[in-house]
Amino acid sequence: MTLVFRPLTPERWKDLEALFGRAGACAGCWCMWWRLSRSRWTQGKGAGNRRTLRKIVLSGESPGILAYAGGVPVGWCALAPREAYPALERSRILKRVDERPVWSITCFYVARAHRRSGLTTRLLEAAVAHARRRGARLVEGYPVDPRSKLTPDLFAFTGLASAFRKAGFTEVARRSATRPIMRRELRRRPKVERRSNSPKP
Repeated sequence: MTLVFRPLTPERWKDLEALFGRAGACAGCWCMWWRLSRSRWTQGKGAGNRRTLRKIVLSGESPGILAYAGGVPVGWCALAPREAYPALERSRILKRVDERPVWSITCFYVARAHRRSGLTTRLLEAAVAHARRRGARLVEGYPVDPRSKLTPDLFAFTGLASAFRKAGFTEVARRSATRPIMRRELRRRPKVERRSNSPKP
């Protein structure tokens, strides 16, 4: 399957709507679970959360990556600097490991026909590349590491630990039996010196 990955921009908003559908990906979430307080998330469930996400996109922030197959949107991965997700800061299990600046990968949504095809790993790789282009040196995720292979997709919206491992992430903390914190260090790409054809003075 040939895939193309693009950051979410105002021009691609309709593609996200097509992928998420009327349910907003899951129960009216519109990928606002980690960005809002629980009361605000509940109050905005559905149309309100949709408006909040659209406002973020229209502000110029790109809150995630879309995957396309044959020009059709088939997958989504949310990521941003950790500070964009206040709910992470309030989490006892997912609290900060240290004070290093980090980008967080918080959520995935894959069209039903493309699930269990390895698309999550490809989205992770695209997300890492996106974060690197924006100056990130460390990327973090909060997948589930289920004891059963029959974990429903609903409970794996933060991704599976196996996909993160395939994408080069390593576990750095685990405060719950099934919820590791995983990281990937991003090395600086060496600068290529440009050779001048002009003679030396």
